[in-house]
Amino acid sequence: MAKTLTARIKDDIVLYGALAANLGIGVAKFVAAGMTGSSSMLTEGFHSVVDSGNQVLLLYGQKKAKRPADEAHPFGYGRELYFWAFVVAILIFAIGAGVSIFEGWRHIQEPEPLTSPTINYVVLAISFALEGSSWTIAVREFSKAKGDMGWWDAIHRSKDPAGFIVLFEDSAALAGLVIAAIGVWASHAFNDPRIDGVASIAIGVILALVAVLLARESKGLLIGERADPAVIATIRKIVAAHPAIVSVNHVRTIHTAPESIFAAISADFDDSITMGAGETMIEAMETELRAAVPTLSSIYIRPEKRENATLTATASTP
Repeated sequence: MAKTLTARIKDDIVLYGALAANLGIGVAKFVAAGMTGSSSMLTEGFHSVVDSGNQVLLLYGQKKAKRPADEAHPFGYGRELYFWAFVVAILIFAIGAGVSIFEGWRHIQEPEPLTSPTINYVVLAISFALEGSSWTIAVREFSKAKGDMGWWDAIHRSKDPAGFIVLFEDSAALAGLVIAAIGVWASHAFNDPRIDGVASIAIGVILALVAVLLARESKGLLIGERADPAVIATIRKIVAAHPAIVSVNHVRTIHTAPESIFAAISADFDDSITMGAGETMIEAMETELRAAVPTLSSIYIRPEKRENATLTATASTP
């Protein structure tokens, strides 16, 4: 049965929360920038536009990734989400960081006359509250998903880019708002509008660093990452437990989607087992594996002598 709109929104609550926050504050930032001429506020406006676009792209990627497998893509379209995650990282770097640094440099070269900063402070305060709400949702959802792992380890091992991208974006947004507020205050405190431009450049540098981190994580997923070591250990244990298995030569896995794993298993079967018995045993093992690891979408079990598997692995090692 197709999911209701409410169910789909609940599944993507992190993305919808971030999108709502960015759309709401983006307009306010541009209005404030237009009224006060603040470079850092204009930078923050572009930041919100980029973030909103990113959330739309991730929602689009998630929708496309859920398409069922077909003849052209027998393992499904799950990795399309990883492609759009990489595009998001590029957009943050090219547009978010690029525009921020350019606007900051331009404002230093041609500083705008100082005007009352009150509206800037009001917009920044509202923005911080909205971004903080989105960040809280992202932290809560990611915290539930990471379990006992450390934060950085969980981000590095995560196979669902939507969660950690929003977490990074919202963290960068909150840091940017703090820097923008300091820039506005310092510009008026020292009567030097060029400080606002320096703040804009600082925001751009933060966005560039976030973009590089996201690109690195997204690239790994796009190329193809193995399943969690605990999953691999479970697969090996289940296969090795069968009496007719002499040894498990290797277990090779790859994520074809955040919740979809392809596993290729090489095992040395006892020579006395017949072909028919071997087929029955392989079917039984696949049933056990899918029950133990529901994310296994495809399983390939290859009977192979241990010495041949060792020779193959040695020959393929550079």
